[in-house]
Amino acid sequence: MRYYPQPLGRLIGELSKLPGIGPKTAQRLAFYILGLSLTEINQLAQALIDAKGKIKYCSICNNLTEDDPCSFCSFHERDGSIICVVESPKDVIAMEKTGEFFGLYHVLHGSISPMDGVGPDELKIKNLIPRLAEGVEEVIIATDPNAEGDVTAMYLAKLLKPLGVKVTRIAHGLPVGGDLEYADEVTLSKALEGRREI
Repeated sequence: MRYYPQPLGRLIGELSKLPGIGPKTAQRLAFYILGLSLTEINQLAQALIDAKGKIKYCSICNNLTEDDPCSFCSFHERDGSIICVVESPKDVIAMEKTGEFFGLYHVLHGSISPMDGVGPDELKIKNLIPRLAEGVEEVIIATDPNAEGDVTAMYLAKLLKPLGVKVTRIAHGLPVGGDLEYADEVTLSKALEGRREI
């Protein structure tokens, strides 16, 4: 960062630590930030401080929240007989955007990945088990359709099935509007496995 004044170089360096932000994007963001008014910069800084200081994990489902329990766990009109298990809080938002799921959530904050040193103990699984005693009939496992997501789903299924709860996994397959000829074999295989009667 010798081309930049030290404070600008430091800003670029810090921005480039963010996921998906390379050196050029960090530089572009830094110059944009420098063009903001001091009021706008203070608002941005305060938003960062507030997000870090006020956001916590829900003590029930592990989702991000300002109030504990979160709005999903405290909203009594949601279907408490179904829990959807997801990897991250971003997945909760994705599920909510469908407008099709009205149950509760459980956020693992990751997936099992032995290559990365992440085992079941590193995930937020322990507080899922006691929740099943509260009239839960089905657990939907909505982990990512990759090796880590599959391993996590299998682990959870083995853990939960003996407890007498129905365990399902979301279907994987072709995207809406996709062409069969462009789909790979694994995607087609998953689409066949997830087929349903019409």
